[in-house]
Amino acid sequence: MQVLEFTFKVLTICGCWRPESWTSKYKRIIYRVYTVLIILLVNSFTLSQFMDIILIADNPDDVSDNFCILLPMFISCYKLLSLLANHKRIVKLTNILTKEPCKPSKPNEMKIYYKFDKGIQLNTFHYAALGLVTCISITFISLLTDFGERKLTYRAWVPFDYSSTIVFCMLYAHQLICLNMAALLNVACDGLICGLLVHICCQFEILAYRLRKIMLYSNTLRNCVRQHCKIFRFAVIVNATFRMVITTQLLISMLVVCFNLYQLTQMGISARCIRLAMFMCCMLTQIFVYCWYGNEVKLKSRQFIDSIFQIEWLEMDTHLKKSLIIIMKRTTMPIEITSAYTISMNLDSFMGILKTSYSAYNLLKQM
Repeated sequence: MQVLEFTFKVLTICGCWRPESWTSKYKRIIYRVYTVLIILLVNSFTLSQFMDIILIADNPDDVSDNFCILLPMFISCYKLLSLLANHKRIVKLTNILTKEPCKPSKPNEMKIYYKFDKGIQLNTFHYAALGLVTCISITFISLLTDFGERKLTYRAWVPFDYSSTIVFCMLYAHQLICLNMAALLNVACDGLICGLLVHICCQFEILAYRLRKIMLYSNTLRNCVRQHCKIFRFAVIVNATFRMVITTQLLISMLVVCFNLYQLTQMGISARCIRLAMFMCCMLTQIFVYCWYGNEVKLKSRQFIDSIFQIEWLEMDTHLKKSLIIIMKRTTMPIEITSAYTISMNLDSFMGILKTSYSAYNLLKQM
C-alpha cells in the first residue's frame, strides 16, 4: 500500500525524494547531485530578483513588478529546504498510515482508503495541470513578446554582460526552467500537506466504520482507542512540521495578490495582463486549498462524535461504554490546523486573507 503515489513522484522530480529503488551508492550520489543542482537553480534565480530590488529598481512600478515573482520564488526556495529538512518526519507520517492500527485491513476499509487517496491524488493532478498551463502560457507569451525584443521574461540583476545571443538565450532559458521548477515545488509541497490532511479525514472514516463493528468484534475496541490516539498524534506532527510553511505561504500569497492587483490596475488589456491574471489565479488557489482541507479536517473531527452515537452503545457492557466516553470526551475538542499558532485554516480565514489583501492594495494605491 502506497500513500500519495502521484505526489511523491512529483517530489522525486523536484529532487526532494529519492526513489526507493535507487539503493546503490552511485544512484544515491547521482540523486544528491541532482538535488544540489535544483537548489542552485531555484536559489540563483531568487537571488537575481532580490539583487535587482537592491541595486536596480528605483520606482514603485519596478519594485511591484519584481515582487510579483520574487515572493513566489522565495516561498518555493523555503518549501524546497523545508521538504529536505523534514524528510524523516515525512517518512514517520507515512509509516503511521501504513502500519497498525491505522492501516486498513478489511475490504470495506480499503474502499474507504482508496476513495480518499484517489480523490486527493486527482485534485493534486488538477492542481498540477493549473500550474503547468500557467507556466506554458507565461512561456508562450514571453516568447512572442519579450524574446524578440531581447528582453528577459522577468527583471533580474546579472553580474555579467548578456548582450551575446548565446549568453542571452542561456539566461532566458534559465529563468523559464526555474519558473517551471518552482511551480513543481509548489505542487509537490502543497499536494503533500493537503494529502496528509485528507488522510486524517480518511482515518476518522475508517475508525467510524470500525466502531460500528464493535458489537460483532468486541476485541477491536482496544485498536479503536489506539487508532484514535494515533490520529490526534498524526495531526499534531503534521501541524508542527508544516506550520511555518503554511504561515509563510499565506503571508506571501496575500502580498502577491496585493501587488498583482496593483499591477493589473496600472495597465490595459495586454499579453502581460493575461500573464499576471493567470498567475494570481494560481496564488489564490494555493491559499484556498490550504483553507479548504484545513476546514475539512475540523469538520470531520467534530462530526466524529455523531458516528459514536450511531452505534448500539446502550447494549454494550460498562467497560466498552467507559472507553467510548473517553473517546467522546477527546472528540469534543476538534482538530484544528493552524498557521502562526493562532490563525485556523478554514474558509473564514480564506475570506479574511482576501479582505486583508484588498485593504493592502487600497493602501498601496493611495500611497
